[in-house]
Amino acid sequence: MKLGRDQDAFGRAVWDHYHGRGGYELVERDDGFLSRSGGPPTYLAPYRRWPSQQRRAIREARGRVLDVGCNAGRHALWLQERGHDVLGIDVSPLAIETAKLRGLRRARVLSITEVTRRLASFDTILMFGNNFGLFANPRRARFLLRRFHGLVSDGGRILAESLDVYGTDEPSHRRYQRRNRARGRMSGQIRLRIRYRELATPWFDYLMVSRREMERIVRGTGWRVATTFDSDGPSYVALLEKT
Repeated sequence: MKLGRDQDAFGRAVWDHYHGRGGYELVERDDGFLSRSGGPPTYLAPYRRWPSQQRRAIREARGRVLDVGCNAGRHALWLQERGHDVLGIDVSPLAIETAKLRGLRRARVLSITEVTRRLASFDTILMFGNNFGLFANPRRARFLLRRFHGLVSDGGRILAESLDVYGTDEPSHRRYQRRNRARGRMSGQIRLRIRYRELATPWFDYLMVSRREMERIVRGTGWRVATTFDSDGPSYVALLEKT
């Protein structure tokens, strides 16, 4: 799915910030809950300002790297500068344009569901910024993990960031989790869209999982959780190894 000009809210916020015009996008959940994201300053941040779990985990990247949901390219650029062959993909055309302007040599407008063997072979798949969520739901996660197994080298790995939703004491989040479970969804299966000024993305599912839930999802897909890089908060990065 390529976002149209009137849908690329996320990319426009990044583009505007890169060109000195500021701006933050809003995350709207399907129950009406609104929050402001960390915003473009986070997406353009240098290594020293990344969350600690990302700084530690990215050093486990090996060889040729596919950065899924690369945004403005902060992780891909760091790896590129260290000699890795990196391809960044994102559904946002303006995010990809920003990444290219910042120096990322290989970047394409591409969805996670369009990643196949025809794209290339990789040694590492990077899914930072809670981008394990791009799997959307457990069924699609297992399907795509099996597909990823076929396009990475022997000894390949996935570095996937997620967020454990269960530690919250926010009443609206707890209500949302209960509603999800009542509908047969996972607690952290969130339906949302991104808004910025007059733009809005289509509604989409985003999957947040605990460490135990991730282990259950990857079981039988040809991957295993080798270790996790934890933070002071609910976010963590899991190192998945190909079996």
